[in-house]
Amino acid sequence: MSASSALRAAELPGYEPIHRGKVRDLFALGDALLIVASDRVSAFDVVLPDLLPNKGRILTGISEFWFRRFEDSARHHLLTTRIAEMPAPLPDLPELDGRSMYVRKVKPVMAEFVVRGYLAGSAFKDYRATGAVCGIPLPEGMQESDELPEPLFTPSTKAPQGEHDENISFDQLCTIVSPEVAEEARDLVMRLYREAHSYARQKGILLADTKIELGMDEQGILLIDELFTPDSSRFWPADRYQPGRSQPSFDKQIVRNALEEMDWGKTPPGPHLPQEILDRAQQAYREIYQRLTGREFSG
Repeated sequence: MSASSALRAAELPGYEPIHRGKVRDLFALGDALLIVASDRVSAFDVVLPDLLPNKGRILTGISEFWFRRFEDSARHHLLTTRIAEMPAPLPDLPELDGRSMYVRKVKPVMAEFVVRGYLAGSAFKDYRATGAVCGIPLPEGMQESDELPEPLFTPSTKAPQGEHDENISFDQLCTIVSPEVAEEARDLVMRLYREAHSYARQKGILLADTKIELGMDEQGILLIDELFTPDSSRFWPADRYQPGRSQPSFDKQIVRNALEEMDWGKTPPGPHLPQEILDRAQQAYREIYQRLTGREFSG
């Protein structure tokens, strides 16, 4: 697939985006929003110059899969991903097909809801330095990628683009939302993580950790944005799992690892990645889509 088929930025005739994030472009359409997942690649809160063709379609398809899977027990804002079911002019914009979510407009909760099941990434760095993760003590002698005794709920701030999220305590979360909402949110994301981990394990995948975003409406909290995608989660092949090292992955850890080896200060502008890394990342995204959903990706 050539880069010419990739989408860097969504354009909607007659509408200006109300927000362009690291990957998603957001448009207001009356009482609804259109979220378009581009093929941009970000890491360390920096948008890179390279694109991954069809990445946005893969992220949208995986999110829709999880939203539908959990909708009997967890409300979400998704209305449809099919442009034929969306208002004009969307049905006439085939470049948006498969990568767009038409959603109800709700108030986003200004926090990130992170669940960690394994000692990886920043959690492992934190543990090596302090013996704890986000202030939560862990047993001595744990290795990188070890499964945690119990999944940890480690919320963070929701930083503006270009800035870094910061871990916060549960008490700090209660200053962003009420204690009752904080407890409900924690219980929801912990339950969903456990259920998604169990499902993925059946597919030969370990869901190491994830970041979930929530919104609020008149009925309470609901899932928004994306859910258990390779941009928001770490997925490891179970048959190659070996604690004591970093794991092969089906997510953008491939990109992060390559960047860590470069002479780059993790500030804009981001460097170009070798084509071999881009090819590996694209294949990983396609494979995790197919394993999780049970469907071939036809893009």
